[in-house]
Amino acid sequence: MVRIGAIVFIVGAIATLITVAPLFLGTDPFPSVAYAVCMLMGVGFLIAGAGVLRSIAAQRRQARSAER
Repeated sequence: MVRIGAIVFIVGAIATLITVAPLFLGTDPFPSVAYAVCMLMGVGFLIAGAGVLRSIAAQRRQARSAER
C-alpha cells in the first residue's frame, strides 16, 4: 500500500506542477478537471499513511506472537 500511495502521490505532484505552470508562463489556465487530478496528491498521502499504519500493526502482532 505504501508503494501504491507513493505512486499516486507522485502523479498528483506532477499534475500540480503542470497545473501551476500556466500561472508563471502567462498562458490560459487548464480546465477544472486538471485541478481535480491535483487532489491525487492528498489521496496518495492517505493511502501511504494507511499502509504504514497497517505495517506497524502487523509487526506488533508478529512481535506479540513471538513473545508467547
